[in-house]
Amino acid sequence: MTDYFEVHARDGAARIGELRLSSPVTTPALADDVVEDAGSLWSAARPTPEGSEDALTVLPHRAFPAGTREEVQTSFAVDYPDVGFPSAAVVTATTATDVGADAYVLADATGVVGHAAAFVDAIRNVRESTPADTALYLAGVVTPANVATLVYAGVDLVDGKRARVKGRQGRYLTTDGEYFLEDLDELPCACPACQGDRDGFSRADCATHNVNALAAELARVRRRIRDGRLRDYVEGQARHEAWCTAVFRTLDQQYAFLEERTPVIRDAELLSATEDTLRRVEIQRFAERVTTRYRNRFDRPLVLVPCSARKPYSESQSHAQFHDAIGFRAHLVSMTSPIGVVPQELELTYPAQQYDSVVTGRWSEDEIGFVARVLERYLERNDYPKIVAHVPEEGYRDVCERVEAALDLDFAYTVVDHPTTTASLSNLRDALDGEMSYRKRTREHNTVRAIADYQFGDGAGDELFEPGTIQTTARYPKLQVRDTDGEQLATMVPQYGVLAFTLAGARRWRESDAPTKVVEIDGFVPHGSVLAPGVVDADEEIRVGDEVVVEGPKAFAAGRAEMSGPEMRGSTRGIAVEVRHVEER
Repeated sequence: MTDYFEVHARDGAARIGELRLSSPVTTPALADDVVEDAGSLWSAARPTPEGSEDALTVLPHRAFPAGTREEVQTSFAVDYPDVGFPSAAVVTATTATDVGADAYVLADATGVVGHAAAFVDAIRNVRESTPADTALYLAGVVTPANVATLVYAGVDLVDGKRARVKGRQGRYLTTDGEYFLEDLDELPCACPACQGDRDGFSRADCATHNVNALAAELARVRRRIRDGRLRDYVEGQARHEAWCTAVFRTLDQQYAFLEERTPVIRDAELLSATEDTLRRVEIQRFAERVTTRYRNRFDRPLVLVPCSARKPYSESQSHAQFHDAIGFRAHLVSMTSPIGVVPQELELTYPAQQYDSVVTGRWSEDEIGFVARVLERYLERNDYPKIVAHVPEEGYRDVCERVEAALDLDFAYTVVDHPTTTASLSNLRDALDGEMSYRKRTREHNTVRAIADYQFGDGAGDELFEPGTIQTTARYPKLQVRDTDGEQLATMVPQYGVLAFTLAGARRWRESDAPTKVVEIDGFVPHGSVLAPGVVDADEEIRVGDEVVVEGPKAFAAGRAEMSGPEMRGSTRGIAVEVRHVEER
């Protein structure tokens, strides 16, 4: 059982955790103050007891080198299998298994760092073979330039050994690489070690600077994780070393591993600054759900329009002009890179209102290809009596023409020069001439059903909110869903574009045929939150941010997941669910 490490925040495979020592350590962090010279400790390691994996080694406290501080010995030692203090087990990528330790040290780290595929395989193997609420420690491999990528992959603890060795060799480390000390006319750093005269800057000072630079980069990475924006940072930072770029691209190919660990909602901005963004979990997940779960319920023409810089789109000046021209006579769908297509009902749903992109006016082939594939899949699933493409020439027109040819469809193009010119808007109005407008209430009902489809699964909208069984109150985007007797079932959460259930709504969800995400708990009534030790079982598909039903012998509740389902089942510490409503049975 893990007693001394707890995860507090998650950003993909990266985490903010707490290693509980006499002075708690917030991870990702330097472990130098916890373990001195990990290499010497490895040499003192011994095999695990009989019956365990032969290649697995542990760090017994009685085998620490002479002179090791007592607090170090009682901080990182293992007395397998019952441990009464923080512990670390040394493992390899192929022998990693749960031995009840609080941290796992990857013994063969130096052999895989520098080789992207081998590194990703090793990290994934250890992470999937050890409990989620344990720390992963890599020693002797970290520099200021690569630590952000290592943390992004799932590393929690590192040391300053390589940074110190490089410094003693006269190599000055920065977040963008390393320099020979003799080649530097000035020191590009303001840390205490670099404040003296350049001529008096020794190799010992260089070693101190290198560790300072590493500590500063870790602080920056922790801030990025807390903000939910580590990936944005890594896409730029990793490019200083080719193998780091290869690491995050290789991780993008491990979709299941990252998707399980990536929240489904958050407030953080998602910046699309490179074409690598197209492969992010959040982008791929949105496109997949729109093309496999969403179903159009408007019996009207489709109007494709460009995205806007302002989010949500409906608050932009350009989209206000589009709406005026359309007049509720068609279904509006926005085209955008990097997301693909965004039906008007999902304009608030993460990451549709959280993303920002670099606008150059020119689309790359990767962008055109991705958006075209999404639009093609969308139109294969949704039929429209007519398709109007109110889009500019560059990029958007290329996408539409590619899809037209692939699906043998005819698009009506209405833009003359720019989508908001008088002539273009007049063409849009004329293209919809004779079409009947739909009621505002129809849009509201279709919005909550579309969100339910996206959030809970294909068909969930009609299953949960069958026409004639609900009414909507309040104003968009804070819609409330009620049954015909006026009892509230759900509320639309505008900052995420998802639905939050009341107890009545949760019961309706649980009793329906729609896919339900259930957390089973022990015999207690939760107040405020459910902790991981109280979870008996949880659905495999639960992700951080998901709406969940909580059930136990003594309670029924509705809330939001703070861990994935697999993490809930495997963790012994931390908050599993934030409970919103609860009733005692």
